[in-house]
Amino acid sequence: MNRAELKANAKRQIKGNIGILFLCFLIFYLIYFAAGFVLEFIPFGNLVSTFIILPAFALSIAHIYLNLTVGTKPAVGDIFCGFDDFWSAFKVTFLTALFVFLWSLLLIIPGIVKAYSYYMSVYILAENKGKPALECISESKELTNGHKMDLFVLELSFIGWGLLCIVTLGIAAIWVTPYMGTTIANAYQALKAAKQTSCVE
Repeated sequence: MNRAELKANAKRQIKGNIGILFLCFLIFYLIYFAAGFVLEFIPFGNLVSTFIILPAFALSIAHIYLNLTVGTKPAVGDIFCGFDDFWSAFKVTFLTALFVFLWSLLLIIPGIVKAYSYYMSVYILAENKGKPALECISESKELTNGHKMDLFVLELSFIGWGLLCIVTLGIAAIWVTPYMGTTIANAYQALKAAKQTSCVE
């Protein structure tokens, strides 16, 4: 993967879309935190918020970023599209969290490595509605095989932008969040293309 190319493409793809992306994410954060506040007063409320509400929104966001990589402009309603495949989103999120937790029981490092193995599961589901969770996870492991360090370094390259978000009290995140998210979606597209090329060869 060429990090500079992935990030340059992301900058181009989010250009002119920041306003609608901000609105989408604002809706997500308001609903998620409001639900978290309400559910805080019931037993295991935080778990309900994390595993019931967040997975569908995560799938929606994956859809939005993948659409950006192919030139499709986002719409406000896109932030809810993940709820159309709610059960699949839940299973992928739950199983990846469970597997990472179990690997982390060995040591922290194996858990981190496996987290990157499962990194692309939600993107695979976003492109394949209703795909079984274990198949999404298995396919993600194939895609990221030999590229986990690349993904780690790619994320690491955004540390400076993260610091800027802190310094600006979160204002920079309006641009940085979609920039990073679209870059990761581009990485998924690059890994998928590389796999298809290797299969042809």
